[in-house]
Amino acid sequence: MSSSRPWQLNRRTFLRGAGAALALPTLECMGARAPKDEPRRLAAIYFPFGVSMPPGDSGKTEWSWFPQTEGADYLFTQALKPLEALRKDISILGGLSHPEVRKIGGHDSGDTFLTGCDLIGRDLLNVQSMDQIAAEQLSDQTRFSSLVMSTDGGVGEPTRSSTLSYNQHGRPIPALNQPRQIFERFFGAGDDATQRGRRRLRSAAHMLDLVLEDASEVRRKLGKNDREKLDEYLDSVRDVEKRVERSQAWMDLPGPELTDADRERLKLDSDSKVPEDYVATMYELIYLAFRTDSTRVATYQIGSMGDATSLSGKFPQLLGLGPNLHSLCHGWNKPEGIEPLGRWDQFLSRKFAEFLTRMKETPANAEGTLSLLDQTSILYGSSNSTTHTNLNYPLVLAGGKGLGFQHGSYHRFDQSTPLANLQFTMLKQAGISVESFAGSNGLMQEVLG
Repeated sequence: MSSSRPWQLNRRTFLRGAGAALALPTLECMGARAPKDEPRRLAAIYFPFGVSMPPGDSGKTEWSWFPQTEGADYLFTQALKPLEALRKDISILGGLSHPEVRKIGGHDSGDTFLTGCDLIGRDLLNVQSMDQIAAEQLSDQTRFSSLVMSTDGGVGEPTRSSTLSYNQHGRPIPALNQPRQIFERFFGAGDDATQRGRRRLRSAAHMLDLVLEDASEVRRKLGKNDREKLDEYLDSVRDVEKRVERSQAWMDLPGPELTDADRERLKLDSDSKVPEDYVATMYELIYLAFRTDSTRVATYQIGSMGDATSLSGKFPQLLGLGPNLHSLCHGWNKPEGIEPLGRWDQFLSRKFAEFLTRMKETPANAEGTLSLLDQTSILYGSSNSTTHTNLNYPLVLAGGKGLGFQHGSYHRFDQSTPLANLQFTMLKQAGISVESFAGSNGLMQEVLG
């Protein structure tokens, strides 16, 4: 930290103190009860390339992702059968999509699942994703503003992104994909680790000050294109600065405590070569992050639209379902491909159901009248219906009964209702101050109580 600019020390000192004061929960030892309004949470889970949608005359309609009939009396197909015990906690949604995304290629749509923008028409520049709008407003209440995960990790490349999350400038936020790394970042603790963390934070703060101080002088001497490149870099630096400040604010507060049972469920050394363990562990990390109130926003991209040889692209082969994920999904209407794709859909819905069950079985308040699932709205689905079609997204909205959501039906919408209406509703019900989202034209009353 530059000694010639002592006000920066005061700023950080203030932020650290204020952050601790704002973030400290109401404790029993303070002689006060926790507030009635329990924390509200939001999550999004994504898988690519669409789902099984066999023709009516195929003789295999039981492997269709979508139910055959609408309303509260729908029957679960084999693809979604694992979710049947959670009927009253989920809504199945058909017909929705992002109107702006209908213009672009089917495999270009993964980047836009939580943004809804015409990525190609905007020269590959995205906009802020719904999760990060929420994270921005909730960031002072938890140790981490959000948990961003994917199987492939990092950011990928435009139109083949390996993250669902985009910052306020529309730039991708790198996704974490190593379970042990995620665990250590969110739950790692210990005196030695804390001291090392303090030293790293002090060093990082000092370096960031130097970078930002020098950059202001350099920027004035650059041409337009170079300034734009530098600004993009500086945005990243400022994001790091915010994380450093947040870490400083929380450093002296006790970290979340996990039980032996929690640790036994985690398989931190699992990797994408064992999809069963890997996907289960990634879900478990979201669950623990929510249960310990380490964050209130999470995204998990199970697979990307990237190369068929990517980590997630190999999942079907490793599960004995046939070719790589991209090729498997091209069999959505082929006699020999319908059931294998349906079984992949079933695998995904089974892991999702296990996660929802964990959330449902965990109380969210002292009285036990609300579950963690009741206080969390979760969007699950894909930006394709079939491999190259950006219409009729297969979607499930789960949880959020305590936020005002009502479930138990299969709702089918026409194209006049944008997916952004659902996402806008999720933001509003999570208590986020927002007037609209991605071209939304109103709340989705069909899923509200």
